[in-house]
Amino acid sequence: MCTGRLAVTPDVSLKRQKPAKPIVPFDNKVADRVRRFLRSKDEVTERQMFGGVAFMLRGNMICAVGKKHLMVRVGVAEYEAALRVPDAHPMQFTGKPMRGYITVDPAGYQTSTGLGWLQKALTFVATLPPK
Repeated sequence: MCTGRLAVTPDVSLKRQKPAKPIVPFDNKVADRVRRFLRSKDEVTERQMFGGVAFMLRGNMICAVGKKHLMVRVGVAEYEAALRVPDAHPMQFTGKPMRGYITVDPAGYQTSTGLGWLQKALTFVATLPPK
């Protein structure tokens, strides 16, 4: 039975293929510093997320390293205090701030004391149940 419609199968080889968008690279030097800081902590794992690398404790995110930022989970109770620290800003992954998460500019984590953010995150995330 003819319906008057033709089934058209596109020839993929004739279509112009758009190059794949490159994955935003994360700062490997910062990721290595975070790894060294967290290596002695039990149950910490690493996962590719947000175009970077995230570090998890029992399935809960501690932090994520991006190209030019460090995202840190401080929890809702410490959120406002964390935002008062220079180089810390609300994390806006979806266009609106996510309470409990902050983004730290490079100036805020380039020194060894700047990785103190990781201890704050570990302290909070350790209170969460495993996922």
